Amino acid sequence: MSISRRKFLGWMGAAGVGTTLGKKAGAASGKHFTGHPGSLGVLHDMTRCVGCRSCEEACNQVNELPKPEKPFKDTSVLDKKRRADTKAYTVVNRYETSRGTVFRKIQCNHCLEPACASVCFVTAFSKQPAGPVVYDPSVCVGCRYCLMACPFEIPSYQYDDPFTPEVVKCTMCAPRIEKGQLPGCVEACPKEALTFGKRDDLVRIARKRINKYPDRYVDHIYGEKEMGGTSWMYLSGVPFTEIGMREDLGNTPAPALTSGALHVVPMVVALWPVFLTGMYGMTKRREKIAALEKTEAVQAAIEKTDAEGEDKLSAAMEKANTEKKKALEKAEQEKEKAVREALEKAEQEKEKAVREALEKAEQEKEKADDDKTADDKPEEES
Repeated sequence: MSISRRKFLGWMGAAGVGTTLGKKAGAASGKHFTGHPGSLGVLHDMTRCVGCRSCEEACNQVNELPKPEKPFKDTSVLDKKRRADTKAYTVVNRYETSRGTVFRKIQCNHCLEPACASVCFVTAFSKQPAGPVVYDPSVCVGCRYCLMACPFEIPSYQYDDPFTPEVVKCTMCAPRIEKGQLPGCVEACPKEALTFGKRDDLVRIARKRINKYPDRYVDHIYGEKEMGGTSWMYLSGVPFTEIGMREDLGNTPAPALTSGALHVVPMVVALWPVFLTGMYGMTKRREKIAALEKTEAVQAAIEKTDAEGEDKLSAAMEKANTEKKKALEKAEQEKEKAVREALEKAEQEKEKAVREALEKAEQEKEKADDDKTADDKPEEES
């Protein structure tokens, strides 16, 4: 079963999905998790994408994001590579490949076992049974480990918000799915390059397309197994490396790579009461030290990230001051030029006025002399 823009999931009711979305999945586990039964996802067939950016516009409207500087119909933005950020949860990039132009939509891939959740010690990120990986800002401490952990470089941090900064990314339109609606981008796609449905069905659809059109597709469903699998998957007509997608990630999910470090402390805390009940005081002391070290580690991480933010801010301020200085110098030069031109003009007008005054005086003198001559002639004749 699958769903595109014109055909939605007939089986899915808002109430049923709402119940599913209400559950959280444990992320940091050493055991591979193959996904919740019936979980949803999106298949992006890049051979159908025309780079119209309708998905970007829909995402902007659904998430009430600020309007971009250039309208969504302006495809000149495709001249440079972009990444999703705090003002755009999804972007489309254009790639010139061995088989011509290819467009790729970029957003959170909603891993089955998300790296962001596996490193978040306050569980600000969670994998929902319905498919989306969601974020709870009310518990986030701003450590930004999730930014470093994501192999797809998706989460962004609101550095420009000094009071309530959050980590932001695509939510796969979880609120819309909960209401029985399609994700905004899927609904808006005019070419049905995006297909929404059960993940298992999407894998079958993708495999069927590859088998039916072997000359059109690369024999690989990106996201089926990468990093343990993702809810957002891709089909391509060219090797994925040609369109900026990593093929070195392997199939091991992120929690399996981090579980050793993340589960040592909980395991020790659980075993001490069983084997060393007579050393209760020492256990408590060790727990206190561990908690202190954890707090210090978090503080150190926060200070490090803050320092990085301050460095960026300092660099931005230095750049702004340099530009301001240049602007002031330019303004001063323009002022001096204007004053110089005004003085030159005034001098010219002064010279003109003096010249005209002298000419006028000369004319009046000549007239006066003529009048005097005229007055003197009768006396001579008489």
